[in-house]
Formats: sequence, C-alpha cells, structure tokens
Amino acid sequence: MTALLAAGAMTVLAAGPAAAAGGLLPHPGPEGLVWVEEKTGDGGVASGGAWDRLPTVLTVACEGDGTVHVTMDSQGYQVADFTVDCPAGAAGVDSVTMDPGVVRPGSFSIGVDASDDTVRWALTVTQPE
Repeated sequence: MTALLAAGAMTVLAAGPAAAAGGLLPHPGPEGLVWVEEKTGDGGVASGGAWDRLPTVLTVACEGDGTVHVTMDSQGYQVADFTVDCPAGAAGVDSVTMDPGVVRPGSFSIGVDASDDTVRWALTVTQPE
C-alpha cells in the first residue's frame, strides 16, 4: 500500500461491488504504480507517479465468459489498446509493455469496458527497473 500512496493519488471507478477474493493478479510489489485487486463490470483507474525513463507494463486478468477492452491514456495520448478474453471458470491474462518514454511523466488513466456486468477483472501497472 505504501508504494501505491508514494506513486500518487489513485481513483478507482467500477460498476458494481468488488467480487470475492479470487486471486486474479497478485500484488505487483515495489515496482507497482497501480493494483486494482478485483472489480466487476466496466471501470477503470486514474493515477499519478509514472516516470518516462522506465518501461511500463499494463497487465489485465479477467474471468466470466466474456471480454474486457482496455485502453490507457497518458497526458492526452492513447498508449495502449487491447482486448482480453475472459473464460468462464479460469483467468484470462494479457499485458502490454511500453518502452521508456511512451508513458509520459505524471498522471495516466486506464479504462476497462467489460462485455458483461458479471465479468470480473484485475489490473496492475508496473515500472520495472
């Protein structure tokens, strides 16, 4: 939690309550800028603390017999756009790695558009050194 607070303010937006703990994605550790443990339906996150001198990795996991469409914006530029298949009874996981400089310093936002309100998802944003 300290790493999240040090990285900057974070706001999570999601439709519906968080689902029961299911371990879709583990905590990202000290390299993590954001960890959304688990939400259902549409949602997203806005955060600060990105650094442009490190690569940025956005990882999304989901479950629920559908898909989630994920977009990431950094300082007015779309830097990621992908879809993750969400099987029933198992987690689907996908990620995108952005080279240093693609994510600009400061704030960024991520949108998650679920194909159904029952699809559960989690995400992490890390900047590995």
